[in-house]
Amino acid sequence: MIAIIDYDAGNLKSVQKALAFLGEESAVTRDSKEILGADKVILPGVGAFGEAMGRLKQYGLDAVIHEAVGQGKPFLGICLGLQLLFEGSEESGGVEGLHVLDGKILRIPDKPGLKIPHIGWNSLELQNEGRLFAGIPQGAFVYFVHSYYLKAAEDAVVKAKADYSVDIHASVEQGNVFACQFHPEKSSAVGLTILKNFASLREGEPCLQRG
Repeated sequence: MIAIIDYDAGNLKSVQKALAFLGEESAVTRDSKEILGADKVILPGVGAFGEAMGRLKQYGLDAVIHEAVGQGKPFLGICLGLQLLFEGSEESGGVEGLHVLDGKILRIPDKPGLKIPHIGWNSLELQNEGRLFAGIPQGAFVYFVHSYYLKAAEDAVVKAKADYSVDIHASVEQGNVFACQFHPEKSSAVGLTILKNFASLREGEPCLQRG
């Protein structure tokens, strides 16, 4: 079973619907026992960084997330869920993120001819043999909705990039932790393949180790 963490963010049902299409059992929940008892965990969401961190702490889900990651469960952050896994965001100065992974969330810089937020389909530059991207061709298109982007501390964890005013770290993987800035649940066949690859991961595969 895949636990989809419920912290009053949007887009949770879309992820559940995509998983159901793939034949995967899931539950939208904030119950710590259900999350920690799941085979895999997904942290999706859309919204503001500071408000989202406040809700995670209000429900005690920040500690649950760290425990689930520490157990070696495959863990996937999507969109805002990716951003929350890092140190902090320019969107909410002074608000600390979960800091499961090293890096910061920055505002996409203005550029003539480009609208912010970045909304729509964009192609991926795949690198570093990401497990989520098995069977997906270089240059595949996925769907983005965001105004802030990830700059990971180390390029080795970056498995996909996208170009939109700046070099966006669109997907990362470190140990059992995976994250996508784009929405796989809204990215047609490519996105379903990414979710299927995640669902196929086994608990106990390389666990995140932070120094």
